[in-house]
Amino acid sequence: MAFVDSLVAQLLRCQVVLWEIQARLQAETDCEALHDLRIQLRRLRSLLRPLRRHAGIAPLYAAAAELGRLTTPWRDLEVLIAHLQSQGLRHASAAREAALQSAYATLRDGQVLAPLLALLDNSPATLRNAAQQGQLPGSKKRIRAYLHKQRKQLQMALADSQSDRHRLRLLTKRVRYSNEMYARWSIESAATMAALKVVQATLGDWHDLYQWGQRASREADLQPLQPLQAYWQLRANQALAAVDVPLHHLARRLAKPH
Repeated sequence: MAFVDSLVAQLLRCQVVLWEIQARLQAETDCEALHDLRIQLRRLRSLLRPLRRHAGIAPLYAAAAELGRLTTPWRDLEVLIAHLQSQGLRHASAAREAALQSAYATLRDGQVLAPLLALLDNSPATLRNAAQQGQLPGSKKRIRAYLHKQRKQLQMALADSQSDRHRLRLLTKRVRYSNEMYARWSIESAATMAALKVVQATLGDWHDLYQWGQRASREADLQPLQPLQAYWQLRANQALAAVDVPLHHLARRLAKPH
């Protein structure tokens, strides 16, 4: 299958998933729709990122990135509310529920997703036309070079004991999702992909706790909850300690020939 055919097939799969998520949002059928939306946006951006400077790709990549930025605080709020409810802090969770419902309403009206879906509608014809004119800079060689570059960046970050954990989390996600979306040309073994997933999950746990601590320093109703803040700090420290072993394992996996 030609590169452009593979790319178009992936974009169509992303579009179908986004339609399904939009239907779930509008029907209010479950509480995972926003989370699944963000995962699909990450996958779409990972697919497009190696080609994001191409004229036919740039608007689509920008739309996916903007929707990702828009929904980040909404997902953070959703996770925080669920945690506050699990701790029996109904007043604190209720105080944030209106903002979350407003975010859901914005997603349900379809206008937020509409620009991205419209670009996805037009992308097959745009990309095939570009390929026919020899303008699409996509090939196995180009994608492999990109995957190697992302792998090298992650290796360098893992080798630096002072690496920022936020950046490590971003690089881990980038390597994992890029290799998933370009599975045909992936340079990572199944064991390495599993190690990436473990590191991403562990750093994700730490990230949530860190974000909650930051919010507690800014949001008045959380500031008096000293036991909860202490609990978050303890758990954040534990999560950081727990990630050392998976990070070491991932570094060893990446050091193996591929």
